[in-house]
Amino acid sequence: FKLFLVSLLGATAGQGVVWYTGQYYALFYLQSILRVNPRTGFVIVALAMLFGMPFFTVFGALSDKIGRKKIIMAGCLLAVVTYYPIYHAMQTAAGNNVVTFRSQRNAVTGAPTLTPLTTDASGKQVPAPVAPNPNVPLLTLLVFVQVIYVTMVYGPIAAYLVEAYPAKIRYSAFSLPYHIGNGVFGGLVPLVGVYLCEATGNIYAGLWYPMTVAAVTFVVGSIFLKETHGHRIWEEVGGHPAGSAAD
Repeated sequence: FKLFLVSLLGATAGQGVVWYTGQYYALFYLQSILRVNPRTGFVIVALAMLFGMPFFTVFGALSDKIGRKKIIMAGCLLAVVTYYPIYHAMQTAAGNNVVTFRSQRNAVTGAPTLTPLTTDASGKQVPAPVAPNPNVPLLTLLVFVQVIYVTMVYGPIAAYLVEAYPAKIRYSAFSLPYHIGNGVFGGLVPLVGVYLCEATGNIYAGLWYPMTVAAVTFVVGSIFLKETHGHRIWEEVGGHPAGSAAD
């Protein structure tokens, strides 16, 4: 049970929230808060993901050389330190000066509707227009940076989980922290983000949850997570590494 908690709180929870923030929350922020044209928002995120995809392999391979833990912890720490400046820069790059929003709940479903607000010449808050001329290259770069964090935490995670558990319980053992970390901790990013934004009127409040979870993962993982990349898992079953000659 201790190993499960360490794997969850020290690895997969942070990995899950960084993944969901970099790919899903970034899109929500562009389209629903900054009022970037939906099609443009999809293009920005698609390009960032396209450019970022090779780095899953890059960081996975790098973890074979320097270890899984260092890269996963670095990805979580970078997310904690840089999410605020990145999203501030995204707000500036959108160009329509969204400063807060008004929330109204549907009378039937209770679902919130967020209306982004800007400030007019008289200082009055008014509904923000659709971003007329967003800086698409800069927005793509800023989302790409977030995708790089995704690749840092995600590239090595499968190898770490395989190496962390003995063969006789491996699949069921690593399945639990992986799916809770991604499905629960990561899956709550959009829901909690919208709730925090609605509750505070702060356009950056949605970052508090993933930053907190990533910070917890960095602390727990740095202290308790064991490096596994030297674990020769094939020896558990009397095998040999792929590509080598059998004894």
